[in-house]
Amino acid sequence: MKNYISIKDVDQYENQQVTLQGWLFNKRSSGKLRFLLLRDGSETIQCVVFQGDVSETSFQNADLVQQESSCRITGVVKKDPRSPIGYEIQVTNFEIIQLAEDYPISKKEHGPDFLMDHRHLWIRSTKQYAILRIRHEIIRAAREFFDQRDFVLIDTPIFTPNAAEGTTTLFATEYFGSMAYLTQSGQLYGEAAAMAFGKIYCFGPTFRAEKSKTRRHLTEFWMIEPEVAFYELADDMKLAEEFVTHLVKSVLKNRRPELKKIERDISKLEKIDTPFPQMHYDEAAEILKKANAEFSYGNDFGAADETVISEKFEKPVIVHHYPAAIKAFYMKRDPQNDFYALAMDMLAPEGYGEIIGGSQREDDYNVLLQRIREHKLPEDAFQWYLDLRRYGSVPHAGFGLGIERTVAWICGLKHLREAIPFPRLIQRIYP
Repeated sequence: MKNYISIKDVDQYENQQVTLQGWLFNKRSSGKLRFLLLRDGSETIQCVVFQGDVSETSFQNADLVQQESSCRITGVVKKDPRSPIGYEIQVTNFEIIQLAEDYPISKKEHGPDFLMDHRHLWIRSTKQYAILRIRHEIIRAAREFFDQRDFVLIDTPIFTPNAAEGTTTLFATEYFGSMAYLTQSGQLYGEAAAMAFGKIYCFGPTFRAEKSKTRRHLTEFWMIEPEVAFYELADDMKLAEEFVTHLVKSVLKNRRPELKKIERDISKLEKIDTPFPQMHYDEAAEILKKANAEFSYGNDFGAADETVISEKFEKPVIVHHYPAAIKAFYMKRDPQNDFYALAMDMLAPEGYGEIIGGSQREDDYNVLLQRIREHKLPEDAFQWYLDLRRYGSVPHAGFGLGIERTVAWICGLKHLREAIPFPRLIQRIYP
């Protein structure tokens, strides 16, 4: 079996002959020279084919090869200060594994519908590749953050018999003669796990059947949700700001080249550090009032409201103590003023809006049962959840961070559809 190396590792083989496998990203010609840009998923490198150094077949292949053809290239690694990775390949042999047809995505402008129809190919482009590399780093850093703090990963179910926040935005499905729903959050199961392990997080796909066509909504997205026993709202907010700071700093440290490729203003990300500004819902409502926003006190914030609030800050801002009437049944009320829930949202700067939603949970059995009844939720489906308040109930809190919204903010994207490999939108389930 032949040994192949990754392009990212060529610096270990200076002046040595290596063999690479990948896809042709671009090419140009000049007399007896052919310049082939080869990508292999790890990096991209220029491969120089000189007619006098290769066989006639190899040189003909260099003329014949088209964009996205799969290739095998053997050559000598040479230092080149002009190269983005500092090296190029002087080719000694060039094979075409599969000659691609005319590639549908060209350098000309394509509309979003065309690009989304070809999403399976679009992710090969420089910008989309960089975005998904950054997404990978955010997820890696998220797991690292919780692992370093001794959180236990708990895998929560995709099929659920009940809804965490009502059934109006859930996808329902028949489940062997009964009704089940695609999960909109792993939180309720996370609470059960927190009573066993103390500190847990779950991470997985979540689903919202919202008939929304805005740039901030997907019907399928990924969310990471920590839950901690003996935490109150203040602890929850502190954990959230430390978490987001860790994600941003990890991307700046490990994916700076990708940030430059997508032309992100890195200086804005470099300002992200703890502590974050925090404000009561009433303070946020006052900001909207002074800005003459179309907002009624007591309502939740819409996208435009979040933009007005977050534009006042260079860091994410945490808004807390929302009116209980607009929050979920499981959120604990403020013991000093029952009008408010011990809830918080984190709003990203630059108009990106909510990236985190969280709260302290109701830990009293009788109060929680009353809330379930007020929301007209099926009591039978929540007996196991009520059990958590029967057997060793404690104050506890947690939050959920949407991966795609976080990717969109850190990358400076205009639409969530670029923040996930294969987006699911209200009118899109292909490819």
